[in-house]
Amino acid sequence: MRGLYLVTPNWDDTQRLLEVTEAALAAGAGILQYRHKSAQVELRYAQAAALQNLCRKYGVPFIINDFVQLAAQLNADGVHLGGSDISVAQARAILGKNKIIGASCYGDLGLAHLAQLQGANYVAFGGFYPSQVKQYAVTTHPDIVSIAKKEISLRQVVIGGMTVDLARPLVARGCDMVAAISHVYLSDRPADVVRDFIALFQ
Repeated sequence: MRGLYLVTPNWDDTQRLLEVTEAALAAGAGILQYRHKSAQVELRYAQAAALQNLCRKYGVPFIINDFVQLAAQLNADGVHLGGSDISVAQARAILGKNKIIGASCYGDLGLAHLAQLQGANYVAFGGFYPSQVKQYAVTTHPDIVSIAKKEISLRQVVIGGMTVDLARPLVARGCDMVAAISHVYLSDRPADVVRDFIALFQ
């Protein structure tokens, strides 16, 4: 887990979603999270299944946001849990020991320690900057990355309004992956943006 952690936007247009995602995966995105909270059940299943097939084509782990039962149904590579979802321990009991489980920890080191204790594979900190997609308080201090690097052994993902330039100081502090949505999906050149993110880690 290193480089770009790609998160999908709330697009109902599956063909457009798949086209941009494939361009990003071909350019080297390291992991894909399917996130579409407002989708109808049938659309969510169809999009998740199609995206999982793309990820398998490119050998990239496929993570589903929130919907643990959908992840189990599709045999996805893992799940990402927010603060209002079931616990890491509960998800681990459902999905088994070999699946990837990530946890949103916002700006709270205590949540990161708890996630590690319960068996998470990675933690996500943020938001660090205002997002075009998600609404949240932008209160996470960049220093949490370097502090967490010393206190926990899990991989770290940074989220929230990430552009290549805004991600640079967080990569310098030691994060393992940068999560991005709109900076990739709303770009005229998504593959180039992906490569620019990856270059931050080289």
